[in-house]
Amino acid sequence: MITGLWNGISGLGAFEKALSAESNNVANVNTIGHKSDDVTFQDLMYQVGYGKGVNIQTVEKDFSQGNLKLTGNSYDVAIDGRGFFLVRELSTNQVFYTRAGNFKMGSDGTLQSIDGMKVQGLQSMDSTIIATDPNDTQFNSTYNQFIASRTISNNDFIQTINARATDFTKTAQASGVSGQGYKSASSKINDIQALITNYKDKLELYSSDPNATSVDSVSAVTQVPFNNFVGDLDDENDLLQITINNITVKQKFDTDAQTTMNKFADKISEIQGVTATVDANGLLTINSLVPGKDLKVTYPSLNDQAPAVNEIVTPVVGSGIGLVTSAREALKNALENAGAKLLDMTTNLDLTARASLVTTDLQLKLDKLNISDNGLGNISIENGQIFAKDGDNKFIIGAISTAYFNDELSLNPEGNNLFSKTTLSGDAIDASKANKLQGKTLELSNSNFGTNLTNLMVYQRAFEASSKAVTTSDEFLKTAIQLKQ
Repeated sequence: MITGLWNGISGLGAFEKALSAESNNVANVNTIGHKSDDVTFQDLMYQVGYGKGVNIQTVEKDFSQGNLKLTGNSYDVAIDGRGFFLVRELSTNQVFYTRAGNFKMGSDGTLQSIDGMKVQGLQSMDSTIIATDPNDTQFNSTYNQFIASRTISNNDFIQTINARATDFTKTAQASGVSGQGYKSASSKINDIQALITNYKDKLELYSSDPNATSVDSVSAVTQVPFNNFVGDLDDENDLLQITINNITVKQKFDTDAQTTMNKFADKISEIQGVTATVDANGLLTINSLVPGKDLKVTYPSLNDQAPAVNEIVTPVVGSGIGLVTSAREALKNALENAGAKLLDMTTNLDLTARASLVTTDLQLKLDKLNISDNGLGNISIENGQIFAKDGDNKFIIGAISTAYFNDELSLNPEGNNLFSKTTLSGDAIDASKANKLQGKTLELSNSNFGTNLTNLMVYQRAFEASSKAVTTSDEFLKTAIQLKQ
């Protein structure tokens, strides 16, 4: 009878704890990233075949995936798969772990948890600037002409290449000497537009194979020797003609042979992406301003005489970063020739540091990263990679780190959706290959409302039954005492 009394009391204690755990699951059914508690029971020792009651064996976290909900908030991130976000507590510098990705930008520009802890990750720290003006180290309102923006990545790095220019349409002026590459303002603008297109094309080629060996692009050069015929240029009936890239250029005799040849070269230089010079002997040299592009020169003539076409330099497209460098340099030269400036920024994020899980706070403001004087770019998080847009330019600025543990059940729940590591859990391990991070999305609680309510009712009835066992044992004991009296 005494044993039955203690068995009932053990049931009351065990099911009271189970009710508390299950009611906590119900209370957190709407908590972001909450992991529910699973309760298991164990029987106590036996004596002469009789059990001594029940006890809570474990209350363990269920780390199964919660449902993902699209929120549209740029700072929300959900882990799809294994792992935890890392957040640093400011006063102690202790790193905690959480599945709750409802982040925000703090007043200092860093990515933070909702309660102000600093989200940890990799920060883009290495930027390379190619600029006309060495004093310009970040984009500003002066650079109002979008040139290009491209993201290049492989297993070891992510880089963004962004370029802008000052307004070349307003600064371009005619310059040069007739017959020696003279360019009008409009032809300079046309050349720049061709070189912008070329730069974008070369960035696309590079992004398709960023590991390719670096080989510079080479611009085509062709010569046409009018030397033997220039003496025939002596009256208004004489006509020079040539077709370049399917554009036919004609020049009638004007003043004298040299003047005529100079004007002929000037007309060729008006063709987009081409410049021409002629020497005193009548040797015409045609240069492509676009590295790697074919230069098609056909049908040169002076009246009915046809000089040869000699390819001096064969164009080479190039490969790897070399073709980007060549295209950029050609564009930079053309812009400067038009009185404008180029600012080209390559921003790199080293992914090799992920494996060692060396992390830092994540700064989001472009001005503090010395990228743009526009501090608040539009933030987007793509598979954990943080990008900031400033107009049409897109910059890689960091990546959110995640970690997993060999024994995550041994993590210590701290409240506020936080866990801390323990001796049994082991050290944090990089989880970047064990999950995908979904932007503008949150992971919901994995509490199952139906299961939770069912368990509550079961535990309630078990509690009531245990209390009945106590009262029944008490009545038996009372009867026994009365019999003794």
